[in-house]
Amino acid sequence: MLRSTAHVATDRPERYAKQLVSHLGHKAAAEHTGSGCATITFRSGACSLRSSQGVLVLVVEAADLDALGGVQDVVTRHLLRFAAHEELHVDWTGSRR
Repeated sequence: MLRSTAHVATDRPERYAKQLVSHLGHKAAAEHTGSGCATITFRSGACSLRSSQGVLVLVVEAADLDALGGVQDVVTRHLLRFAAHEELHVDWTGSRR
């Protein structure tokens, strides 16, 4: 399993996590898993979200590089669209488990 993580600095981490879960939940299985945490499960992989003060942590897991990149792309595009009024930077770092 491949894993990639992004730490996104923002004043609204919880709001963006909720928006991602709500919006992407129409096309994938999505659930809030606890205080400030959520998971979105796509056919090709999954994204875990954790909001804490000033940062939204995104962790994507998938079986191969193509799937990993696809999930990263979907999550990144939607997050940047929701935060159009902010200059968010989503930089993914990856490693093998």
